[in-house]
Amino acid sequence: FGAKKIPELARGLGRGIREFKDATKEIKKDMDDSAKLEDEKK
Repeated sequence: FGAKKIPELARGLGRGIREFKDATKEIKKDMDDSAKLEDEKK
């Protein structure tokens, strides 16, 4: 664990955070879409 590994770890962490945000956005979109479909049925 040296100075050379820090940027690599930061990139990995950044990718992980980005993937997590994308996944949460996708889940929220799916929930909103399904809520709209339920509203249209009524």
